[in-house]
Amino acid sequence: MKISTKGRYALRMLTELAIHQNESFISLKDISERQNISKKYLEQIVPMLNGILRTNRGNKGGYMLARTACEISVGDVLRATEGTLSPVSCLEYLPNDCPRSDSCSTLFLWEGLYKAVTDYLDGITLQDIVDHINSTDGDNYCI
Repeated sequence: MKISTKGRYALRMLTELAIHQNESFISLKDISERQNISKKYLEQIVPMLNGILRTNRGNKGGYMLARTACEISVGDVLRATEGTLSPVSCLEYLPNDCPRSDSCSTLFLWEGLYKAVTDYLDGITLQDIVDHINSTDGDNYCI
């Protein structure tokens, strides 16, 4: 499985919002500058994040998380941008409607990989990323 730039940039955008989750709405321009991501590209990603983002138009408009950072998993973000976390197409829908599923000798392998990836990504929240950033920031000092 390969995560596209949409998935990676969405995660960076949402992490930026999580870092500032106790502040007001943040403009795409500010997110773009802080994360060094094209504003036009972020504009393409925003519609995918319905339910994860809150928007506000106008003078003090921008974006903020629709839920707290501890309620949004990396899996939520990647499913919104990538469509699925499934390593093979036959696992994208339940029940598995592949005509070979009953006799597939490798299905157990793909199911195990899918479960491992899903459990891992659903077990990490935006808050975990923020906490990790904060714990490593203290190591960056000069004398």
